[in-house]
Amino acid sequence: MIRVLLVDDQQLVRAGLRMLCGTTEDLEVVGEADNGHHATQLAEQLTPDVVVMDLRMPGVDGITATSRILAARPATRILVLTTFDDDDHLYPALAAGAHGFLAKDAAPEEVLGAIRRIAAGDSPFSQAVLRRLIRTAVTAREQGADRQPDLAQLTERERDVLALIGDGLSNGEIAQRLHIGITTVKTHVASLMTKTGIPNRVRLAVLAVRTDLSQG
Repeated sequence: MIRVLLVDDQQLVRAGLRMLCGTTEDLEVVGEADNGHHATQLAEQLTPDVVVMDLRMPGVDGITATSRILAARPATRILVLTTFDDDDHLYPALAAGAHGFLAKDAAPEEVLGAIRRIAAGDSPFSQAVLRRLIRTAVTAREQGADRQPDLAQLTERERDVLALIGDGLSNGEIAQRLHIGITTVKTHVASLMTKTGIPNRVRLAVLAVRTDLSQG
């Protein structure tokens, strides 16, 4: 059973997510919070596996809450639900340690799938959100605030895996596409993080699209 904490300042959004999770047998909503401060407290008390996090909330926002939750409980997985006008919040949330990003207008089955994937250690993100992350990353690079890792050190297979990460594929989907085992995919992903100095999968996806390895 995957234990889920819902964090959003809109009661209707939380109610919809609770109802959606209630249609499954493998997801259990263990709590709800309407601001980042309450979310941090509940994450400590309820020990959820996944926190579905809104970014823009009064008081303590989702970025600060993400940072605090992961500082106290590093094993917790954070799935950000965002609106399309959250460009100024997406990259800071990524820097704070969020593991996945999904647009709020995502289909119900996509939301459920993302919760399951993130609980399993994957980093799901919608293509719409990825495009915004890329735009922010490119702007930062143009302003001299971002350095691009050297990809010459990557093997051909690592470049293949990186490109598919940029396409939003899960480890299982990459394994099927490349006809290799999931454990092998995980090994390649770990190697990519080591060689590029990039600490998480979403940033690898941004790198893939930004360097034209992926169609994005």
